[in-house]
Amino acid sequence: MTTLQTDPGERSTGSAGRRSTGSAGSKGRRPVRTASWYVTALFISSVMVVPLLWMITIALKSRSTVFELPPRLLPRDFNWSNFIDGPEAIHFPRLLLNSGIITALSVLGGVLTAMMAGYALARLRFPGRKVWFYLFVGSMLLPGVVGLIPLFQLYKSIGWYDTWLPLIVPAFFGGNPLFIFLARQYFLAIPYSIDEAAKIDGAGHFRIFTQVMLPLTRPAWITMAILAFQASWNDFLNPLVYLYSAEKWPLSVGMASFISPFAGQTPNWSYYMAANLLYMLPPLIIFFVAQRYFIQGLGSLGSTTQK
Repeated sequence: MTTLQTDPGERSTGSAGRRSTGSAGSKGRRPVRTASWYVTALFISSVMVVPLLWMITIALKSRSTVFELPPRLLPRDFNWSNFIDGPEAIHFPRLLLNSGIITALSVLGGVLTAMMAGYALARLRFPGRKVWFYLFVGSMLLPGVVGLIPLFQLYKSIGWYDTWLPLIVPAFFGGNPLFIFLARQYFLAIPYSIDEAAKIDGAGHFRIFTQVMLPLTRPAWITMAILAFQASWNDFLNPLVYLYSAEKWPLSVGMASFISPFAGQTPNWSYYMAANLLYMLPPLIIFFVAQRYFIQGLGSLGSTTQK
């Protein structure tokens, strides 16, 4: 029996050649993979951007050319006056002030009480702490419309109907269980040695919460503030149910007056889109300004450690 002997140099040369061929193939596939990712991202972004561009196009058209066929992406004449006449049709400045007051107070109450509740559930030792936490989390499974009729009857019986109080006061009592959950997770990730060091220096829970914990959890409460702002700013059902007087409406309800069947005429879609673009600006500005903290807050939620 003859055994074939292979030179070690040849084996090393062959394996190196296979490695170089494989690496060359992977390098050749890398541009294709990158290009496919860019094409996919471009397609997804176009699906989101095209409706916004169409809104801008309609906002710049005259009323008579909105439904022209074939549709034109760019209007023949740019009617910039729609951004003045459209908001004037619904008394935009007054509704903007109403939305600003309701949203600011709702954000302040919702974020502050959620942070306080999360601090208590994560840093304080008291009987039934886990039971309260499970109740908060379990309440997230209930849709908001379940309690709409009982709450309406309650607010009407105590004289809160046609006031802003039903839209503001619940936020000061921990209105969003998701915020409480988010705050608790952040507080659990902070070492307890920080509390002990602050207590040695003579700090109480209020000082620890305001001067130590709030700066450390800045991404958490900024994320809550963004979510609370968007929820309150875009809330349509609750103001529609609790507010009767038109001068107390927020922008979310005022915008619906453009297309209401009680308006008595065909909607002016140019005015509507122009006012709608102005209505969208505050949430977009706030998100782009604070998006770093928003992404950091949501991204680090899964890295918290339970104690």
